[in-house]
Amino acid sequence: MVLINRDVSTWSKSQIIISALLKIFRGFLKKIFLRRSKGLLFVGRHVTLQNKQYISVGKNVKFEDCSEIQGLSSHGIKLGNNVTIGRNVMIRPSSYYGVGHIGYGLEMGDNSSIGPDGFIGCAGKVQIGKNVMIGPRSMLIAENHIFSDSNKLIKEQGVAQKGIIIGNNVWIGANVTILDGVVINSGAVIGAGTLVNHSVDKNKILVNKRSINLKNR
Repeated sequence: MVLINRDVSTWSKSQIIISALLKIFRGFLKKIFLRRSKGLLFVGRHVTLQNKQYISVGKNVKFEDCSEIQGLSSHGIKLGNNVTIGRNVMIRPSSYYGVGHIGYGLEMGDNSSIGPDGFIGCAGKVQIGKNVMIGPRSMLIAENHIFSDSNKLIKEQGVAQKGIIIGNNVWIGANVTILDGVVINSGAVIGAGTLVNHSVDKNKILVNKRSINLKNR
């Protein structure tokens, strides 16, 4: 476990410790229903873990407040050691009601994190490597609707699922959207607000240039 900064006051430390102990207690109540769990599990308030039998977690995994994980999937939800799922994050491979296609699922490596308000649509395979940082409000959508036949409703034409793969040591900024079929290789950096619809080479930086300077004030 990471030690609390020595500059933090005693009162603040006590609040942090009490909060962590409550999360460990909630984790203890939930982990016995998971497919696999090692070590401590930290669970915040109002966390939803649905179909827990499909969810596997390593040591010191954290589900922050109001996160929502649907386990139902063909390959399960597998989280490595020291993974953090931020506040309000949603992980959805399948419908909550079990209708339609049963999605593939998610695999996430050690020491990786998803920031607050993130969304992982893992109907297609989503694989996230080790030491990956995903910023707030970012989305990974491993599915694409087919719409080639204009004589049919789009929702009746099915979907394509190529999957999304993210290598190790990747930094993904806030408000990034990553679409189906993308591979982000190790060491890459994705700038905030970027729409990623093609693969990114190793150690490359990808930024969408959306800001235009019209004139000085």
